[in-house]
Amino acid sequence: MARYFDIHPENPQRRSIGQVVDLLREDGLIAYPTDSCYALGCQLGNRDGIERIRTIRQLDDRHHFTLVCENFAQLGQFVHISNAVFRSIKAATPGSYTFILPATKEVPRRLLHPKKKTVGVRIPDHVVTQALVAELGEPLVSSTLLLPGHEEPMTQGWEIKEELDNQIDAVIEGEAGTEPTTVVDFSEDVPELVRVGAGDPSPFE
Repeated sequence: MARYFDIHPENPQRRSIGQVVDLLREDGLIAYPTDSCYALGCQLGNRDGIERIRTIRQLDDRHHFTLVCENFAQLGQFVHISNAVFRSIKAATPGSYTFILPATKEVPRRLLHPKKKTVGVRIPDHVVTQALVAELGEPLVSSTLLLPGHEEPMTQGWEIKEELDNQIDAVIEGEAGTEPTTVVDFSEDVPELVRVGAGDPSPFE
């Protein structure tokens, strides 16, 4: 059964954040709220957690996983980013955007798009997510919690616990958005809108 954490949206309890991060470090898989919608997350080296995300969402190997980062210093360790692209992304973060960029060698191969060698990155505008990533000290490997056959992502922690109780290790109850991120592909240095979601797409059109 998944553990259930009710974490304050503006003043996250440090003890609860620490307990969730302990689970992540023990190769746990969590469902957590973000500024776009709920996401599944695990630690970067958690091979089993990544496979569990693929299974829950029925994803193929062309799916772009997202590294949810605390800040630009962290993001820059995992993707190659030109000055022009840096300025565009900087202006839009933190926020409900995912940016697809060429990955550095720091990113495990199993997270990369098999042909493009790219990965998604984002810096969320969400207090609880930021607290988690700061405590973990590295990005969270994440994927939107959109289940097969569902039109909309899941938005309530208690519903997620009922649905995925035996497939994940923890659920954080909290305030989440209701739309997935806007996805912008910068792998060729020119923005290509892949998905229009919660983030305003106009800067990248």
